[in-house]
Amino acid sequence: MNPQTTICIVEDEIPIAIMYEYKLMHSGYSVQIAHDGLSGFELLKRCKPDLLLLDIRMPLMTGDEMLEKVRATDWGAAIRCIVLTNISKDEAPQKLRFLNVDRYIVKAHHTPSQVVSIVEEVLARRAQANNNS
Repeated sequence: MNPQTTICIVEDEIPIAIMYEYKLMHSGYSVQIAHDGLSGFELLKRCKPDLLLLDIRMPLMTGDEMLEKVRATDWGAAIRCIVLTNISKDEAPQKLRFLNVDRYIVKAHHTPSQVVSIVEEVLARRAQANNNS
């Protein structure tokens, strides 16, 4: 894992965002946090992370609305994205299927350590894809 790897967490529940920030920083990642979709979009535009951990239900702009805006930009089209929410996949907005989401995780079904493992798996696939191109 490259110490330059940046992960953005867009999560409105502050204790949850801080918990994931701690776990990811402890694993050697650089982490930035936003607590709503609007500031999340601005954060992504500013730091252009390697990976986005994104909640769905948030104030000001939902996660799916934010991701749709991100995917419409040159800088955001290729950012890896893991949706991390408590909404079941069946209840999730249908447009997520078309927004290049790498993984869909229900928070209640995964420990923070499992989420870090999934982050590492998604980033490893990204590195492998870059090496093959």
